[in-house]
Amino acid sequence: MQDPNADTEWNDILRKKGILPPKETPKEEEEEEEEEAQILKLQSVVKTYDDMTLQELEENEDEFSEDDERAIELYRQQRLAQWQATQLKNVFGEVLEISGQDYVQEVTNASKDLWVILHLYKQGIPLCTLINQHLAGIARKCKDVKFLKSISTTCIPNYPDKNLPTIFVYRDGEIRAQFIGPLVFGGMNLTQDELEWKLSESGAIKTELEENPRQQIQDQLLTSIRSSCAINKDGDSDED
Repeated sequence: MQDPNADTEWNDILRKKGILPPKETPKEEEEEEEEEAQILKLQSVVKTYDDMTLQELEENEDEFSEDDERAIELYRQQRLAQWQATQLKNVFGEVLEISGQDYVQEVTNASKDLWVILHLYKQGIPLCTLINQHLAGIARKCKDVKFLKSISTTCIPNYPDKNLPTIFVYRDGEIRAQFIGPLVFGGMNLTQDELEWKLSESGAIKTELEENPRQQIQDQLLTSIRSSCAINKDGDSDED
């Protein structure tokens, strides 16, 4: 005897003629279909109000049905999360000047939640001025990082000028990297890309540079020196 519940062409004909009852849909399939229908309904409601601002949603909430309210609340949370994420990425964008009194609040406490880069400098030191200029450019690109500068002796009394410029990189209340003295920075030939690469190696910033710019210069110098040596060697051979 043929199974009346079997999914066959003959049973389909019998169901159409009313000889067999309609095939029962498994409960799980019914629940899935109902859930999908609910999601589609909520999505359609969200799409309707997609162009509204958070303020407009609040002003019109009296007109919403129960389904509307659920969808709008979901949409409101998504929009709020997106807005908060955007704000966190665009908090800074410049190098702020601080004094010794601001140090704990602006550096130690702040670095528990984000990267903080502090430049200790003094007026009249050309390399300090150059680094401040480079940091200003980097800060505009990395707005999620807190860039600070401070006259060295206001933060650390009697801090020696020979250690300037100095950059400290903080995270979670601790120094994660430090760059102390002119030799570390390579002198007045330092470029913004080189400084950006140096800071990226500490993990404080993300850079789009694919390789160390300083290494490129070194490679070019080595190539130039080797070429010069080869030419001189050929010249000596001709004279011999």
